[in-house]
Amino acid sequence: MIQMAEDTNNHPPHFTNAAFDIVAIAASAGGLTALVKVLSTLPAKFPAAIAVVQHLAPEYRSLMAEILGRRTPLTVKQAKDGDCLTPGTAYIAPPNRHLLVNGDGTLSLSQSELVHFLRPSADLLFESVAASYKNRAIAVVLTGTGSDGAMGVEGIKKMGGTVIVQDVKTAEFSGMPSAAIQTGNVDFILPLDEISSALVTLVMGIESTEILHQSQLPPQN
Repeated sequence: MIQMAEDTNNHPPHFTNAAFDIVAIAASAGGLTALVKVLSTLPAKFPAAIAVVQHLAPEYRSLMAEILGRRTPLTVKQAKDGDCLTPGTAYIAPPNRHLLVNGDGTLSLSQSELVHFLRPSADLLFESVAASYKNRAIAVVLTGTGSDGAMGVEGIKKMGGTVIVQDVKTAEFSGMPSAAIQTGNVDFILPLDEISSALVTLVMGIESTEILHQSQLPPQN
């Protein structure tokens, strides 16, 4: 049974032993490889939920959840309308549906208009996560073309959340990471193979402080 801290302020329930309740991840071109790298090295008992937007061809059924599920100890599923966020579970946006996180900790799928020609949109996911989870949310931007996610990370930071972006030197496609970095709202720029360790440190409080100290951005002028 999932234990949750009691909540009396009409906010999403907080998960036990987690400093953050949700990690929202965005990727596009090259994203499958990057997602496998990040998710496969998270522990099965990772105490936060994970929501993933990967840009996919809208006309085909996605096998993303099945592929990732075979390569990570986490539970991986294609998100369904009304799903309740659960720790240790990664929810993948289905093709041609926006994935939104609601204030009660449930998920919604929407076929509303394209955002920057995209559906699902990382910006919409991040903005919904920011509104619902505020300072208990982490956004991660991985490899991809275009700028999806850049507006969303601004929302995450505005509400007190934390933003991690893949170092463009390790990204197969630099568009999305570069756009996020250029907003000035990024807390950590990390090589792909260090993102999982950073998530464990932030969410679980397990010491990997050297990674975070070395990769933390200098103060902005």
